[in-house]
Amino acid sequence: MKKIEKDYSYDSRRQPEYDWNNRVVLITEDEEVNFFYLKTLLQKADATVIRAKNGKEAVDIITRYEGAIDLILMDLNMPVMDGYEAMRIIKSKHPSIPIIAQTAYTMNNDRHKCLEAGFNDYIAKPINRLALYRMVNENLS
Repeated sequence: MKKIEKDYSYDSRRQPEYDWNNRVVLITEDEEVNFFYLKTLLQKADATVIRAKNGKEAVDIITRYEGAIDLILMDLNMPVMDGYEAMRIIKSKHPSIPIIAQTAYTMNNDRHKCLEAGFNDYIAKPINRLALYRMVNENLS
């Protein structure tokens, strides 16, 4: 029997080395625990985080802080205005702001549906922190 050697040099808890100092991310999320998780991850990479609790608040914040938001993480299912409608309004006025859709209600074609609707990217909940870091970094670059 051949002995399998394991490599323990990689620590999955280790923080990816991203630096988003001077970057502002708007997290549009109605659930407190989901917002706190995303905020914690982004602040570890030095991002400034702003919160909107629904799509209408997101549209208002983008209007109020025109040019200051670098990226939006947009929950799809929220009260008042859903993520699809908010994304359409924001993209009509600010097409260069990357918007990443996030949802817990995932179906096989959700990613395709979100990209077709105009989102820049899509991530399913529960959110994998390493996937989030890579996705945010790609969209901020």
